[in-house]
Amino acid sequence: MEIKKIISHAKEYGFIFPSSDIYEGLSAVYDYAHNGVELKNNIKNYWWKAMVDLHSNIVGIDSAIFMHPTTWKASGHVDAFNDPLIDNKDSKLRYRADSLVEEYCEKLDNKILKEISKAKKRFGKDFDQKKFIETNPKVSKLKKKVEKILNRLNTSLENSDLNDVRNLIIELEIACEKSGSKNWSDVKQFNLMFSTKLGATSGSMTEIFLRPETAQGIFVNFLNVQKTSRLRVPFGIAQVGKAFRNEIIARQFIFRMKEFEQMEMQFFVPPGTQKEWYKKWMNKRMEWHKSIGMGSENYRFKNHEKLAHYADAACDIEFKFPFGFRELEGIHSRTDFDLSNHERFSGKNLKYFDPKLEKNYIPYVVETSIGLDRIFLAVLSWSLREDKLNDGTTRKVLKFPVFLAPIKLAVLPLVKKDGLPQYAKKIFDDLKLSYSTQYDEKDAIGRRYRRQDAIGTPFCVTIDYTTLDDDTVTLRDRDHMKQERIPLASLENILNEKLNVRNWLRAN
Repeated sequence: MEIKKIISHAKEYGFIFPSSDIYEGLSAVYDYAHNGVELKNNIKNYWWKAMVDLHSNIVGIDSAIFMHPTTWKASGHVDAFNDPLIDNKDSKLRYRADSLVEEYCEKLDNKILKEISKAKKRFGKDFDQKKFIETNPKVSKLKKKVEKILNRLNTSLENSDLNDVRNLIIELEIACEKSGSKNWSDVKQFNLMFSTKLGATSGSMTEIFLRPETAQGIFVNFLNVQKTSRLRVPFGIAQVGKAFRNEIIARQFIFRMKEFEQMEMQFFVPPGTQKEWYKKWMNKRMEWHKSIGMGSENYRFKNHEKLAHYADAACDIEFKFPFGFRELEGIHSRTDFDLSNHERFSGKNLKYFDPKLEKNYIPYVVETSIGLDRIFLAVLSWSLREDKLNDGTTRKVLKFPVFLAPIKLAVLPLVKKDGLPQYAKKIFDDLKLSYSTQYDEKDAIGRRYRRQDAIGTPFCVTIDYTTLDDDTVTLRDRDHMKQERIPLASLENILNEKLNVRNWLRAN
């Protein structure tokens, strides 16, 4: 599904609105509407249950957005939280220089995938993908070109050789996507943190920052949580919260925004065990993503060639968005960088006494971090379909995994008379305590079904004249549009089996 259609559907059906829409919006800032906030909360809930409720050694916190400014000096954000930016002199548009090169390489990767796809069709069951990649001259050449380009980019960035990054863009003849111009400025580093002032009077104002990540709130509370929860290393601290980055090149809808939400977990481990735990959490997190039910072929791991200053290993779980594979979740072995630096800058002892080893040490950390807005977009884009029906018409439908759907059930009286609305409202009042339920009596029943399809409601319960005689209702399934006559008395048990997130977690 094209991203333009996803954006249009999101607005039309109450999922996402441009922020300050009546004032023509604000770049890269969005509001989650009535259906969007329900979907977002369901994603949060599924993550929290899987991450916190199912692990006896992981607890949650909710740290403040405002933090002492030295926090960001200790974390390295003041000195190192920069993006390399480049301007096109003709279009006046600004880009991330590294993203321009990476997108160029992604186009080459797509050419490789096309060649693989052609070969699969040609050779069928006998196709050996690994051997084909190694021996096909065209694919081999493209693969080597990508590796050479990315190695050069990473080396240049590590050495802060921004002039070579510009030269690489020029050599690859990368053009501005709007103007087609290849007239590029020098590359400059740009710090992404938003700053503000805290204080009652102008003379007492202190410069502070809106947090660019939620992780530091966990690190500065490490000992507080450990002592009050009485947990022993290894253990984790999880958090869902807002973060802010002054993204100059915020594109692709809610994929990259200035105000966004993260779901993070920092797992504290004894030094020397971090690589083992890193691999464990890689596998656990991929299992969680696949459990949502959006197809294992839409996920892949991508190892970081260039590691952040705090990491000794890092990878991304990428999802196949409408605009290609992009990062959904980052998994990092952060070493003891954060706690050691906070100990040094604060002057407070942050060492943990390990009763098994009978010694003090600064724990190492394995981080899992998801962009909540990104997984929202992944779910929305994967779910939106245009189904061609047998009568030649087309329906727009959001085939959400049922446990994530913002509205789980719609209660629909067949007509607005003869006691059907009263009967339907009684069912609605009973079920709304258990599920997010919607009542709708406006328009013909077929049109109401289409409305519910468009917002992704998995089930519709229709009350008709037969219901008044024998207390049976029609249960309609969104995905197959099948209708089944069932006793009203069994409705809640059927819905509980299909919709309860606990059943989904048990099955996965």
